[in-house]
Amino acid sequence: MTPIQGINAILAGDYPDPSIVRAGEHYYMTHSSFHYTPGLLIWHSLNLTDWEPAGHAVLEHVGGPIMAPDFIYHEGLFYIYFPAGGTNWVVTAENPAGPWSRPVDLKVGYIDPGHAADEQGNRYLFLSEGYRIRLSKDGLSTAGELELVYTGWRYPKEWLTEGFYLESPKLTYKDGYYYMTSAQGGTAGPATSHMIVSARAASLDGPWENSPHNPVIRTQHRSEQWWSKGHGTLVDTPEGDWYLVYHAYEKDYYPLGRQTLLEPVTWTADGWFTAGDQEAGAASASGLLSAERQPDRALVSEESGGLGLHWHFWGGVHREDYRIDKNSVVLKAVTGEQPGPLLCIPVHHTYTAEVTIAVGDGAYGTLGLFYKPGFHYGIGFDGREAFAYRNGNASERSAASGGSVTLRLINDEHEVSLYFMNAKGEWSKLDHGFEMSGFHHNVLGGFLSLRIALQASGAGEVRFSGFKYRAGL
Repeated sequence: MTPIQGINAILAGDYPDPSIVRAGEHYYMTHSSFHYTPGLLIWHSLNLTDWEPAGHAVLEHVGGPIMAPDFIYHEGLFYIYFPAGGTNWVVTAENPAGPWSRPVDLKVGYIDPGHAADEQGNRYLFLSEGYRIRLSKDGLSTAGELELVYTGWRYPKEWLTEGFYLESPKLTYKDGYYYMTSAQGGTAGPATSHMIVSARAASLDGPWENSPHNPVIRTQHRSEQWWSKGHGTLVDTPEGDWYLVYHAYEKDYYPLGRQTLLEPVTWTADGWFTAGDQEAGAASASGLLSAERQPDRALVSEESGGLGLHWHFWGGVHREDYRIDKNSVVLKAVTGEQPGPLLCIPVHHTYTAEVTIAVGDGAYGTLGLFYKPGFHYGIGFDGREAFAYRNGNASERSAASGGSVTLRLINDEHEVSLYFMNAKGEWSKLDHGFEMSGFHHNVLGGFLSLRIALQASGAGEVRFSGFKYRAGL
């Protein structure tokens, strides 16, 4: 494989907290999936820059947001450790594409687990705030008590961050040392908040020595393209090259969420690793490399005939309220305050989404943009009229005859316009539009992103077909 230079955006869109593992010539990666179900989408690559989705590791909602997983390969078995609902869980598989086991509750708190095994075969789970707990031999339960083993790297007090937040310990063994790659500074907040720090020890029992090159990666100034760079995992290639996979927000595009970046590292003669020109913040960025290479957002998978791998439901409430019928997704209409939209991740600064909607009596369907409950805007159709939609409230109703209608939503640099196609095949634009640059964590919390949403409301069913997503207007 040809060595990769500079900063590469290998997954555009909201793919935060990346965890990567290599098995032979194959690379596998997963990310935080929060309240989206199914969760922990598995990606596969042979070259670290071209990625294809392979399946999901968690098919159920486990009672809380799935955050910051650790994807490992140990003695012929793949494991993913992840926190959710105030505890930590583990799932296993012989093949990353699945099937995966059901989640096992490890009954231990803290977040951002990182697995490690020593030369004697003892297994541990490192956690946020510098804690560690011993695991059983099979890695499916704990076998000891929490202990504090690391206190992080003290960055200068004058730096502008979101908070100290020692998180995301990821363990790598190389040339006689265990390297702990951690995140500090907070994952959002100011552009300069997040960072990647390194420490090493000759034993998993410590003591841990901080790298003289800390922070290994950090956004130095808000003028840079990538903000809040952090949460890194080391990965090597069969040829012996090393890289850090991490996440960052793109300047001025917080609603897209934290995107997955890749950057080469260099090992020094005294056994530390460095990345880029951190003093100058001058590492070049290649832009959204993967945005055009990612598969389309087909609602129905041509391969499996099931729901497309890029689609997921909000929470676990309505995740089974659908069926696949003739290349369409039919959603059961729901009432009340509990939303359950079907979502997918946009990856461009400007994009267009279209879908054809057919509704039954008493139901209406919407094509919108969803951040979290209470922040859901778009366009809808009730069988008679198209209308602008804001958190369940309809306005600007326009007659739209026929049994179905095609809706269009354009997000042009955070400015959203709404269209529908009439029975003559002509597009009509609604006066109502939205400005959505503030739909991100620093304003609304939750560490989420703005996602394309399909929802059925009322009574009966709504059929969605012909979904299209494209870059540009």
